[in-house]
Amino acid sequence: MNNIGQCEAAINYVFKDKQLLRRALTVASASEDNNQLLEFFGDAILEFIVSERIFSEEDSEGELTERRKALVSDAALTPVSERLGLDKLLIRGKMDVNNKKAVPSAYEAVTAAIYLDGGLQAAKNFVLSTLDFSVSATENYKGKLQEKLQGNGQAVPEYIRTDIGNAQKHRFEVKIILCGQTFRGEADSVKQAEQLAAKDALKYLEKE
Repeated sequence: MNNIGQCEAAINYVFKDKQLLRRALTVASASEDNNQLLEFFGDAILEFIVSERIFSEEDSEGELTERRKALVSDAALTPVSERLGLDKLLIRGKMDVNNKKAVPSAYEAVTAAIYLDGGLQAAKNFVLSTLDFSVSATENYKGKLQEKLQGNGQAVPEYIRTDIGNAQKHRFEVKIILCGQTFRGEADSVKQAEQLAAKDALKYLEKE
């Protein structure tokens, strides 16, 4: 089976225009007819699909932005591309063996190719069935802090929350008082501010 057939089987989509998929898999080192423009377009399509999918999951614009950024980052897209086998199906130049950016870019380019070939719903079906939506925007510092304190026989601290924003835009400060020290976090959402305060406290405890 050639690259095109293998790719269609992997992504569960059969192209009407096979040349579109070939272009999506072609790295700039291999040809002038490459996937750079498709990558650019695919990035925007991917952001839209992800934004629509996570719209109701978070409390604030700031949280949504961070979550989307995490989901469409190279670090998140690389394992998805590799799981689909896109890294092995790329058409590269002879000397192009260490271009790591080509792997997540392939996912973006394929997303754009599917959109152009089959429309938005086809692109959505592809993204929603392949992207890993369990990727978290931030580490769970609150959970880590609780685990560390309980392991040391200490009580879980109280998170003191204050809205320091205004009527147009909320901004929250969260304080933790621990070991006679005050640790702070500030963000557009209470959840983020709590995580940052817990992160600050963890840094201190790890030095002790």
